[in-house]
Amino acid sequence: MDITLLKTFLEVAATGSFVSASDRLYVTQSAVSLRIQRLEDTMGKPLFTRSKAGAELTNAGREFEGYAQSLIRIWEEARQQVAIPDGYTRSLTIGAQYSLWPRLGFRLIDGLQAKMSDLNIRAELGMPDRLTRFLIDGTIQLGLLYMPQLRPGLAVEELMEEELVLVASWPNPTMDMGGRYVFVDWGPEFVNAHAAALPELTNPGTTFALGAMVAEYIVNREAAAYLPARYVKKYLDSGQLHLVRDAPSFPYPVWAVWREDLDPKIRDAAKEVLRHVGDAAEQAGDEVVGVLRNLNNDNQL
Repeated sequence: MDITLLKTFLEVAATGSFVSASDRLYVTQSAVSLRIQRLEDTMGKPLFTRSKAGAELTNAGREFEGYAQSLIRIWEEARQQVAIPDGYTRSLTIGAQYSLWPRLGFRLIDGLQAKMSDLNIRAELGMPDRLTRFLIDGTIQLGLLYMPQLRPGLAVEELMEEELVLVASWPNPTMDMGGRYVFVDWGPEFVNAHAAALPELTNPGTTFALGAMVAEYIVNREAAAYLPARYVKKYLDSGQLHLVRDAPSFPYPVWAVWREDLDPKIRDAAKEVLRHVGDAAEQAGDEVVGVLRNLNNDNQL
């Protein structure tokens, strides 16, 4: 059985759309259709009912879905177990979004290595859709995400409360951006809250869906953007970025997501480490928000 066909089947089943599945898998819609057709030919039954509204699982498709998930999980477990280097007996693959590796992901690895010297660790980078797909098929067993997707077989727990703050690369910035504001798409909830609080900044002309990576963009240009308080603290401390006076901040929680079949000893160790690193990271963010609050209070005097 071709694992690629199974992964494609599960993506179409999850999204209910060949088009959405092709976007998530970074292949053409025709490639998705061909893979599903090959799988249906192998199974001898149609797995989806196609319509203009999308793709819905047939009875055979619903029955096959659990088997597909099990086959992929077994394949990933076998692949990772065989790849464990000499001297290690267990393995864990961690995935996280770009801005969640500093102060969180890297320190999680440090803590796990201190607790479990026999644990081989692999790290993955991705956006929420990619990481969720990897969690479902077993490519990764633990993920750090801003916007988790609830799926069968996955457990979700809030790790910390992040704050998105407005920062600029020039000294003493104010809300008069002068065309220098760039919009970072942090997801539907942020987009709606941002539009309500800052209607004058809803059409900036430049939009990024790159997360905290945008920090590098604005540091090297005269620009401003909303970024995680914890992540930008180092730029604020070095004077490369500056908090914008009178700008509202937006809550943006961080979540830990793990497979429910993760080795309980690894899971418990990871939870313990995450509590410590999460508290430390949240404190760093709180310091930034505290500075912003004082800045705004001073401006009101």
